[in-house]
Amino acid sequence: MIRKEKYLLTALLSLVLIPGKAEEKRVNIFDEVVFYDGYQMENIIDKDLDDGVLRFSNSVYSKKLDMKALSDIGENLTMEVTIGALCDNYDRIGDVYLALVPKGSVSYEYDAVKRIEISRFITPFMNMNKEPKEVPYEYEINNISRILRDKTLGEQYDFWLEMEVFGIPYAANQQIKGCGGRNDVFDGTIDLVYEPDETSTPSEGNILVPIYVKLPEWKGNLNLNNYNEQATDTIGVTTRTFEFTVPENVSDSRLYLICTDHGAATNGEEYIRRLHLVYLDDEVVLSYTPGGVSCEPYRVYNTQSNGIYSSRRTESFWQNNSNWCPGQAVPIREINTGALTAGVHKVMIRIPDAVFYGKDGDARPSLYFQGVTTGTMPTGILEVWQEGPGVEITRDGNSVRYTSDEEISRVYIHSYDGMLRNIVNYPGGRIDISEYGAGAYILTFMTHEGRTTVKKLII
Repeated sequence: MIRKEKYLLTALLSLVLIPGKAEEKRVNIFDEVVFYDGYQMENIIDKDLDDGVLRFSNSVYSKKLDMKALSDIGENLTMEVTIGALCDNYDRIGDVYLALVPKGSVSYEYDAVKRIEISRFITPFMNMNKEPKEVPYEYEINNISRILRDKTLGEQYDFWLEMEVFGIPYAANQQIKGCGGRNDVFDGTIDLVYEPDETSTPSEGNILVPIYVKLPEWKGNLNLNNYNEQATDTIGVTTRTFEFTVPENVSDSRLYLICTDHGAATNGEEYIRRLHLVYLDDEVVLSYTPGGVSCEPYRVYNTQSNGIYSSRRTESFWQNNSNWCPGQAVPIREINTGALTAGVHKVMIRIPDAVFYGKDGDARPSLYFQGVTTGTMPTGILEVWQEGPGVEITRDGNSVRYTSDEEISRVYIHSYDGMLRNIVNYPGGRIDISEYGAGAYILTFMTHEGRTTVKKLII
């Protein structure tokens, strides 16, 4: 079934009312727009195409949201992204952004507006001649509904949805039948899906602060690493601090983080699972180790032969060796920051054990703050990851005793500022802390399968 037929079927089915279930509404934003060679910067292929899409380059497109079509949007919102295979057979990064464009603008300069990244995905290794020829991604973005319905923001800005897919056709030109001499790399479709709410009213009291958006592919390794002075607070340490200003006191708030680690060369960071720490005003508010999931469910979309999917792998292999999977929707991490006072705050991202062997690769974070002046924030963003073991710790003199519902293979001990102090293999329920001075420490408990749980220890 081709995609046009699939959308027609979806539209027809939506007319059938299911008892107890509200009718679902689907608003199409991008419909199979074609992306081209991202490095062909001087020639924007479809720049003058009359389809309502603003093209900044061959890899970044934008379209103004029709808020009349979305006037009945409620608290719940899902975004569906579909990527179709053309002449790029490698795994690439794709992103969707919400741009805040001055009200009434019919166009805008890319660097002149603020934006937030609301989703990220990794394309599979796809051969356009083999089925399936497209890969779906789905995101719960209930907090974005609050932004789209905000009265004050709506008076200041039009909302434009930006889609970025940076593809390169050079390998496919040689390896994929029918791709010789072509420079089209992927096509992309985005739909916003929700249950209409006829009683929906503009929301008020929303505070939105864009903090950082990852740099485009062609700008090099300037996001977060330990070897470029533009990408770290201190050379040799993978730490980057961002300041942001909260304009009013908020009763509830969240930080939203999307981050993927990259570096595919020898000892590349994208293959090594690292502890990530996020601090707000010098206090750890999130600690996580990316990956920990099996990439086997995405094998079906990887129709081009490649080294990653050369043979079926065990669950243990994937959970220990993958930060993300080709064909996967990248997790959106929602960090509960609660009530905050107006003023300047700082958020720091630290990957304490990152190496970036041969000065290759970087981590690519995007981060924004959202709060409300009264009430509570909506929830609904779910991270795709496997929970770590249940761990409880107690202090026993010069030891830490712990109990866990799973066997622990090792424990990483970091100081609170993220410096690795020790790795204890097969600790057996007890960790010697006699050599550690007074202070706060972060204990990361890891299972044989690579799943982790983090605990804070005060000595």
